Amino acid sequence: MPDGLLRAFDLGAVRRAGSALPGERPAVGLGEGTELAQLRPYQPGDDVRRLDPAATARTGVAHVRLQVPERQLTTWLVIDASASMAFGTAARLKSDVAEGVAVVIGRLATRRGGRVAIATCGSDDDVRLPPRGGRGALVALRRALANGPAADGRDGAGALAGAFERVGRTARQAGLVVAVSDFRGPRDWSRALAALCLRQTALAVEVRDQREAALPAVGHLALVDPETGAHVRVDSSDRRLRERYAAAERAERDAVAADLRHAGARHVVVDTDGAWMRQLGRVLR
Repeated sequence: MPDGLLRAFDLGAVRRAGSALPGERPAVGLGEGTELAQLRPYQPGDDVRRLDPAATARTGVAHVRLQVPERQLTTWLVIDASASMAFGTAARLKSDVAEGVAVVIGRLATRRGGRVAIATCGSDDDVRLPPRGGRGALVALRRALANGPAADGRDGAGALAGAFERVGRTARQAGLVVAVSDFRGPRDWSRALAALCLRQTALAVEVRDQREAALPAVGHLALVDPETGAHVRVDSSDRRLRERYAAAERAERDAVAADLRHAGARHVVVDTDGAWMRQLGRVLR
């Protein structure tokens, strides 16, 4: 990963942080911070250290400054480890890109005292790690990702929805939730994600492979769904079949984007054959 490019990234998509510990992210309410929230006349009991000399001199009435509080950010990483993430026809697998995205987010989340929690879903040995900061958090993240995606035949239906529900029950304070997945299969996760977005800022990183968008004309194919094990045989030399496949794929991707948008999550697409760090950088500024 280019360090220069990584240094230019930041978790700027966060609306508010809710940790009890001081940090650099804006929080709700009033408290200690650097951004002015309100300027009002002095009231008995106010901290005299909050007096604003300029406003007091200009109005002749003692005024105090109230700031937007700044708190530490907690980032929750939800990593899809289902069998479909083991697909890839370009320079890398979708799981490889997901791992890279998770490491980038982890490094950004812990760069200035923040904490990161990890939840993988869709495999037989899902990992759930509580929020943690420092170098130890990055070591734990790499160990969690080392398990790789699930083996073929492991049905990942409902795994993403369950992960969102667990994070919603655990993450009581405002923070950032980053979901890294190909978002394939049933879209039963939309309601759980919408509930999560009521309190958290959510970023959905969709991982795609170029071969999923269009069926190549290579004759007869025997295809297997890696999660359900369903088999299908097709004649890819049929132009109308390829057109129907491409139209169905576009409709499915548009439906996923609409569900993410309606839930309130920001959406970014990264490819296995592209400069995924630059694609991710569109929202990490």
